[in-house]
Amino acid sequence: MTRRAIELLLLVALGAVWGWTKESPAITFAGGLVGALAWSFLDGMRARRVLRWLNKGEATRAPNLGGTWGELVERCRKVIKKLEKKAQGSDARLEDFLAAIQASPNGVVLLDASGRIEWSNLTAANHLGFDPQGDLGQYVRNMVRSPAFTAYMAGGDFNHEIQIDGPGPRPSQPTKISLQIHPYGKKRKLMISRDVTAVQLAETMRRDFVANVSHEIRTPLTVLSGFVETMQSIPLEDADRSRYLDLMSQQAHRMQTLVSDLLTLSRLEGSPSPGAGEWIDSDELLQHVISEARGLTQAIAAVPHEIEPLEGPGLWVSGARTELLSAMSNLMSNAVRYTPGGGEIRAGWRVRTDGWAEFFVSDTGPGIAAEHLPRLTERFYRVDRSRSRETGGTGLGLAIVKHVAQRHGGRIDVQSALGEGSTFSIALPPSRVRERVSG
Repeated sequence: MTRRAIELLLLVALGAVWGWTKESPAITFAGGLVGALAWSFLDGMRARRVLRWLNKGEATRAPNLGGTWGELVERCRKVIKKLEKKAQGSDARLEDFLAAIQASPNGVVLLDASGRIEWSNLTAANHLGFDPQGDLGQYVRNMVRSPAFTAYMAGGDFNHEIQIDGPGPRPSQPTKISLQIHPYGKKRKLMISRDVTAVQLAETMRRDFVANVSHEIRTPLTVLSGFVETMQSIPLEDADRSRYLDLMSQQAHRMQTLVSDLLTLSRLEGSPSPGAGEWIDSDELLQHVISEARGLTQAIAAVPHEIEPLEGPGLWVSGARTELLSAMSNLMSNAVRYTPGGGEIRAGWRVRTDGWAEFFVSDTGPGIAAEHLPRLTERFYRVDRSRSRETGGTGLGLAIVKHVAQRHGGRIDVQSALGEGSTFSIALPPSRVRERVSG
C-alpha cells in the first residue's frame, strides 16, 4: 500500500474516531469526511509544490517530498538534468558551428521570411558594409543598396550568383563582391558572399598578359614576314639584302629574348624558393655584371658609358647564383639602355643600419616621373614604349628582378626623379647576408 493511501486512511480514521467519541453516527461520518478533506488539502499542497518546481525547471532545487510525490520529483529531476546536459551540448556545438562560420573567408547572412537580417558573420558585414550586431532585424535590401541586388531579390531566381560593388579603400576603388542566395526552411534564405576582387584582378592581368605577349611577338613577326616576302618577290642588291638580313636578325633576336624572359618568369613562379645552402662572393657577382654591362655599352652606345664598381663591404650572399646574376644583370642592362651615351653608371654593395644588404645601380639617365614608380615592376609596363623598343627591352626585366628578390626574402627599391637619374636596388634580408672575413 502506498504512502498516500496510508495517509488518507489514517486521517479518515482519526476523524471517525473523533466523531465516535461523540457517540453520534452522523458526527462519526462527518469526522471521517473532514479527515479526507484534510488529506486532499495536504496532497494538493504537495502537488502545487511539484508544479511550481516543474514550472521553474531547476533540477538542483527539487522540493523535499516523500512517498509517491517524492518519487515523481526524483524521476522528473533526473529527466530535467538529462535535458539540461543535452541542451548544454547542443549550445556548445552551436557555438562551435557559429565560430567556424565566423572564421570562414566567405560571408554568411541568415534572412527571415521577410528578408530581414537574423544573423551575419563579420566577413559578410565587411563585404556589404553593415553592422553585424546593430543592423540585426533590418531589411537586407536597405543595407545593400545596389540596383543589381534589388533586381535579384525582386526576381526570386536564385539559381545564379551576381556581382556588386562592395566598400573599398577608396570610392574610386570598390571591391567586387559575389552574392548568391539559397532558400531554406520556411521561406528563409541563406546568403553567401565572396570577395572576388583578387580573382577579377588576376583575370584582368591574365588577359593583359596574353594581349601584351601577342602584341610583342606580332610586331617582329610582321617585320620578318615583310622582309621575307620582299626578298622572295623582288630582286635585291647585295647591300640591300645584307641590310634586310641584319634587320631580320634583330627582330629574331628580339623574339628570342622575349621568349627567354617569359620562360625565366615561368620558372621563377613555378619553382620553390632557393635555400640558404649556397654562399656566393658579392664581389664576384658584381664584377660579372660590370663586365657584361661594359660589353653591352660597347655594342649599342655611340659613346660608351662610364661604368665603374663602387667599393663596398666584403659580403657572402646566400641564394641561387643564376637568379641573382639574372636580376643584377637586368638592372645593369636597363641602366645602360636608358642612360644616354657617355653617361655614368655606378654599382656596388652596401649594408644598411637594419642589417639588410643592397645591390644598387645608379645612373645619370633622364629619371622617371613619380607616377610611374609604383608600376615599374608590372609585366610589359613601360614608361616610354617607343624608347623601350628602340633599346631592345622586352618589358619583363624588372618583373624578373622583383620575383628573384621576393624568392630570396627581399624586395626591389627604386629612387628616381625626372632629370636626376635613377637608383635601383635589390635588398636582401640579414639571413641571406654575412660579412666576409679576410684570411
